[in-house]
Amino acid sequence: MTNNIYQFFFIYLYSIITLFLLAVIGDFVSISIFLSKNIFIYKNIFLYCFLYAICFFAIRIIITNQVSNIFIFIISLALSYFFLINKEINAYQLLIILSVFIAFNLLLQKYFTAKNFSNFLFEVSFLKFLKTNSLIFFSFIIIFPFYLMFVSSLKSQMVLLQNPTDLSIPFFYSISDFFSSYIAVITQYNFLNFALNSTIVSFVTVFVSLFFSIPGAYAVARLRFAGRSKISSSILIIYMVPAIVLVIPLYVIFSQLGFRNSLFSLMIVYPATTIPVALYMLQGYFKGIPYELEESALIDGCSRIGVILRITLPLSVPAILSVSLYVFMIAWNEFLFAFMFLDNQEYFTIPRGLYTQLDDQEVPRQYLMAGSVMITVPVLLLFFIFERYLVGGLTAGSVKG
Repeated sequence: MTNNIYQFFFIYLYSIITLFLLAVIGDFVSISIFLSKNIFIYKNIFLYCFLYAICFFAIRIIITNQVSNIFIFIISLALSYFFLINKEINAYQLLIILSVFIAFNLLLQKYFTAKNFSNFLFEVSFLKFLKTNSLIFFSFIIIFPFYLMFVSSLKSQMVLLQNPTDLSIPFFYSISDFFSSYIAVITQYNFLNFALNSTIVSFVTVFVSLFFSIPGAYAVARLRFAGRSKISSSILIIYMVPAIVLVIPLYVIFSQLGFRNSLFSLMIVYPATTIPVALYMLQGYFKGIPYELEESALIDGCSRIGVILRITLPLSVPAILSVSLYVFMIAWNEFLFAFMFLDNQEYFTIPRGLYTQLDDQEVPRQYLMAGSVMITVPVLLLFFIFERYLVGGLTAGSVKG
């Protein structure tokens, strides 16, 4: 009897939190992606969940603890209609809600069709549920701004002004209308030149940072010299100084040297700010490489440079790619130094160029969103392309060597 009560209240609490999170998320996006306006009524959530728990619990008992998929589909369909009673909803929206209920029921079946429910402690199951829903909820909070940015970039100024809370993707647009904002940004706002400048500065920053940080990190990790431990522990001390404190002295120095208002100034500042963190990341990885591998090569007559090129660097490819991606992201998205050092639009990077357009009150919002999407896409593509290289194991690399 106690076991059955646990099951019933577990379903009830499970349902309440799930539907409440759906309600919060739905209201947060104005219910315009999947659901109609005001689908969720908070005061009825507890009643919905109570009836839901009774229905599911009763069916489970009747069918001798074996809930088939057909019954899961039937109860999900019935509850979808019950939940949306007296609401205007189309077939597409109903299919979304039905899928949510089916997935919810299948998840419950995983717990409650086991041989012995007592093996699944109520507290443990409930904490797992909270963990899963928390991940979903906070993932949504992170992903939603990017979705809003993308959807806004696809619409016209008139549509955004008429219905600013509409977050649906306009699939009925033609191809030319669908990407009109991107075409306008590229052709009217000199975006390609901004992108070229950002690309040049970012790749130069990555190259210079790796060129200096790899030998520096190796020296700190492997060589023995006076002050080695102090250097190792003080690598990141530069980050104790806020960037805004460095801007004014650098502005004065670059103005006197004639470096201001050129990409060369950024190619000096960006590596100076990224080399410390690159050193810190690489030296930790170099310390993890078995010294016996390098020692064997030295005994066989290989020079120190040869050891670095033939053993250390091949084993450090995941770390080098991680550092490269991190440095590239910093240089690609940096705004403060670009804003202070660049005045000529010919040398603007993407963040600096977008700020200039944002400062213009007549620039439509969808153009700014389109530019923001085009800033984000290259970094995402690089991450997905190199993801399998970023998760490299030291053991696997040693075996291959």
